[in-house]
Amino acid sequence: MKTIRVVAAVIRDGRRVFATARGYGEYKGGWEFPGGKVEPGETPQEALAREIREELDAEITVGELIDTVEYDYPAFHLSMECFWCSIRRGSLILKEAEDGRWLTADRIDSVDWLPADRLLLGRIRQELARPV
Repeated sequence: MKTIRVVAAVIRDGRRVFATARGYGEYKGGWEFPGGKVEPGETPQEALAREIREELDAEITVGELIDTVEYDYPAFHLSMECFWCSIRRGSLILKEAEDGRWLTADRIDSVDWLPADRLLLGRIRQELARPV
């Protein structure tokens, strides 16, 4: 089975995180943390900064690794490094996603997450509940 290596940004602003709904492809409409594929020669952090610039027209600060999610979709294996991020400059303009929203710990289950991203929700919910 082919492995696809991607990175995801859990963009945090206080007690909320930003999620997007895929605007294209087989999983169109499914909710995920924004990001994308790591290109040859890029570090995961460089790939994430580039992807967020391209997809959301914003500059981010990439923080610590939350987890690396390994998930088998029917057609491929996904290896997804997920990082805490914050906005350094810009205002998250959706260029590829069909929707985007800020979610608090008590609203994080209000969207239909893609299966790999769903694996992060427990840890993210726990972190958002901590005092800022």
